[in-house]
Amino acid sequence: MLIPRQKTPALSVPTLDHGTFDLAAESSERGTLVVFYRGLHCPICAKYLMELGRQRSAFEERGYAVVAISSDGEERTRQMADKIKGSELRFGHSLDLATAKEWGLYLSTSRGTTSIGIEEPALFSEPGVFLVNPDRTLYYASVQTMPFSRPHFSELVGALDFTIDNDYPARGEYIGEV
Repeated sequence: MLIPRQKTPALSVPTLDHGTFDLAAESSERGTLVVFYRGLHCPICAKYLMELGRQRSAFEERGYAVVAISSDGEERTRQMADKIKGSELRFGHSLDLATAKEWGLYLSTSRGTTSIGIEEPALFSEPGVFLVNPDRTLYYASVQTMPFSRPHFSELVGALDFTIDNDYPARGEYIGEV
């Protein structure tokens, strides 16, 4: 389990048009918004990524870099980027599922063809949203077992305004006895 204020696992994946994304090499002022999505087969992911694209500049204005990552290979990732007209997003692909597990993401097995007629991969990760500080410590995490009920990016932007204005610390860091 990832713990706020502690280092996150290593994360390095190829991207469609921006070379290799390596979390350890990110240099944004306040950190990185890492959005793990299920893949091309997920219609909810397409809508979610469109919202992320609309909010990307709001995160960047607040000092956060943005990346969207899935275990899909380059071809399926390119299809997703084209589908949502997501040229403004940095798309990472080919996420190793062992790395997904290190990040606390849930894994699912294929149920065949989805409602939009696209075959699910044999094994893939479920969604997760993470804010990682520049020192690679965890600030915020939301992990789902299902494709729905994810955090809204507009609400997260508003929350960041509060946390920045009030120097609000990461919460959930206590790991002692209870």
